[in-house]
Amino acid sequence: METSKRHSPYMAIFLVLAFFSQHFSSVQCIGINYGTIADNLPPPAQVAQFIKDKTIIDRVKIFDVNPDIIRAFANTGILLTVTVPNGEIPNLTNIKYARRWVNDHIKPFHPQTKINYIAVGNEILHWGPQNLIDNLVAAMRTLHKALIKNGITDIKVTTPHSLGILESAEPPSLAKFRPGWDVGVLAPMLQFLRETKSPFMVNPYPYFGFDPKEINFDLFRPNNGYYDRFSKRSYTNKFDLLLDAVFVSMKRLGYADVDVVAAETGWPSVGETFEPQCTVANAASYNGGLVKKFNSGTGTPLMPNRKVETYIFALFNENQKTGSLAERNWGLFRPDFTPVYDIGIMRGGPVPGQPQPVPVPALPAQGKKWCVPKAEATDAALQSNIDYVCSQGFDCRPIQAGGACFNPNNVRSHAAFAMNLWYQTKGGDDVNCDFSHTGVVTSTDPSMLFNFQPLRLT
Repeated sequence: METSKRHSPYMAIFLVLAFFSQHFSSVQCIGINYGTIADNLPPPAQVAQFIKDKTIIDRVKIFDVNPDIIRAFANTGILLTVTVPNGEIPNLTNIKYARRWVNDHIKPFHPQTKINYIAVGNEILHWGPQNLIDNLVAAMRTLHKALIKNGITDIKVTTPHSLGILESAEPPSLAKFRPGWDVGVLAPMLQFLRETKSPFMVNPYPYFGFDPKEINFDLFRPNNGYYDRFSKRSYTNKFDLLLDAVFVSMKRLGYADVDVVAAETGWPSVGETFEPQCTVANAASYNGGLVKKFNSGTGTPLMPNRKVETYIFALFNENQKTGSLAERNWGLFRPDFTPVYDIGIMRGGPVPGQPQPVPVPALPAQGKKWCVPKAEATDAALQSNIDYVCSQGFDCRPIQAGGACFNPNNVRSHAAFAMNLWYQTKGGDDVNCDFSHTGVVTSTDPSMLFNFQPLRLT
């Protein structure tokens, strides 16, 4: 009893330190994917400085081992994930080659640049070819050995997967990996990740399973939810559902203890006419909801209180990507660093999910540009535009009863005010007059088109 009393102060100190270690050592902010398939992006040094000084982003993932980018993040404190090109995978099964690769691409920058993960390829199982799939786990193991032999012990080796690795995701409690990949590739990979305390990276995109009837569920908006009758868990968003489907699939193979990382997820802000889900409003809702959820630390129904490390796709719009218009419009920022929309990641900016008042800008002088409704736009679509703009913290009092722009009191006139307010505040970039293809830029003052006097600041 005396011994116990004598050591109780030390025990108290230990418990306090343990508490702080448990609750604060893993504090992290949101991550971002930094793609560079564009000819108009700022230099990497400016990008790194912008992320460090202006945003709360504390981790970045790139899709290559570009030395200029890796060097740019030196001494910033930002964690960096670099990616081995897919074609290097067979070569990396040779330890001599792997050691040379580490000497060339990692050692010159380490530890000044805080490289925390090396991703061996990207979505290899989804895209193949078979020789890359066959060599993937061996390349991961050999690269890990090469790092250790080069004296680097603080970088984890992993690889990101599309959710094409799942045979099914709904209900999440019955999810499983595709036959063949499960035992042949994923089980030995998960064993390696367990041994090296590395995470299992997946790319959960509710966007790619878009169903108009489930839009609110996809976008973190209020919805009726999804009930898994087998696990008796309820889901309020698709992101959680997809992560739990991955978790259950890992658990079936006996690897529920391996951490899961959401290596890519996001929503494009502009699309083709056949991509009506690609709007600024939807992208802001998804990514804003993602940040708010991440900061809550609530985890998922099957992984409660487990803060899943998450990387939004993407940092910039990339104007040279192939495919539909949506492929070039995943970015949170334009090349001049102005936000495409606000999701609460700017330092000193608004709290995620909490709309902030935005001052009404002066409209441009005669001869400049305005955003107005297209002639064919329906009243329902225009009312939706009004509701969205006015829900984002903009001052819509001028189009409320008694306001300076209330008359004429019709949806089209009020929408002209709201849409132009958004357009001008966002910098007058034409992409901000899209509104799901219901807006058009004009050089004619809207007061001439809609018989009201636009509000101007004095």
